[in-house]
Amino acid sequence: MGGDKAPEEIVKGAIAASEDLSAEIILVGHRDKIAPLLEKAGSSLEIIHAEEVITNDEQPVNAIRKKKDSSIVKGLKLLKEGKVQAMVSAGSTGALMAGGLFVLGRIKGIDRPAIATVFPTPKGPMVLLDIGANSEVKPKNLVQFAIMGSIYSEEILGIKNPSVGLMNIGVEEEKGTSTIKAAYSDLKELDSINFIGNIETRDIFDGNVNVVVCDGFTGNIFLKTLEGFGAYIFNRLKEEVKSNITYSLGAMILKPALKKVKRSLDYSEYGGAMFLGIDGVLIKCHGSSDSKAIANGIKAAYKFAKADVSEKLKENLELAEKEK
Repeated sequence: MGGDKAPEEIVKGAIAASEDLSAEIILVGHRDKIAPLLEKAGSSLEIIHAEEVITNDEQPVNAIRKKKDSSIVKGLKLLKEGKVQAMVSAGSTGALMAGGLFVLGRIKGIDRPAIATVFPTPKGPMVLLDIGANSEVKPKNLVQFAIMGSIYSEEILGIKNPSVGLMNIGVEEEKGTSTIKAAYSDLKELDSINFIGNIETRDIFDGNVNVVVCDGFTGNIFLKTLEGFGAYIFNRLKEEVKSNITYSLGAMILKPALKKVKRSLDYSEYGGAMFLGIDGVLIKCHGSSDSKAIANGIKAAYKFAKADVSEKLKENLELAEKEK
């Protein structure tokens, strides 16, 4: 029931995903609002009724404790009990984080889970974390993010010995806040990951680094700035094309290429972002997700569950711990 376009777009996305996947999809939310949408679409997806909804303006921890009959809490309990293998939500990030910690718990060796997302680069996919779970971090949190991102990149994306960079305002070791400098010092001593040093945001999409680590405040601003700038560029291009017949003719030739670039910058193409460090497959979709984004989020969850991401993280974190 979370997200700007719930439940209509959530239901549409679930139905679309159910047609492409050999998986059982269960909708958790208010039956009276969901059932008519399913009936109209001729779908028989199962509904588990949840009377309450946690909104974005509620204090996450209090909401999780008080609203036991919310779609978020009920969904997390299904995941905890093994009745489902993954959960997808476009609801409150804070509530999902708090609920994930309280209901599912952390993977051993992780103090704070992080939200990881994947971006395309000319040289392959790049993992960025954290993009919103932790506004403030300690050096050890950034180190743990780096370890989790490296494992994710290697085990799920198939990148051998992935390179890891620390997002900073300069590449020099002495640059950045005291937290970043301390994390840098710890990361360069760690043998279990391929740490290549600091990386500036302008260099991220060159494809020379496979994993980029930052706190959730910085990561979220970077992500939303990228989304906004991408939309701005394409809107400006449309305006310019309309203003000149020569531009319009050229745009017709370039249209397939422009569509491909636009698609690569569209968050809905990549589905959701995974909470790494939570003991279970928990996927966070964008708050403004439409049916396409939800469907892709469910497909991502299916892929992560099939790949047994949580177990791979546990195994590799244990190995990393032994190396220290």
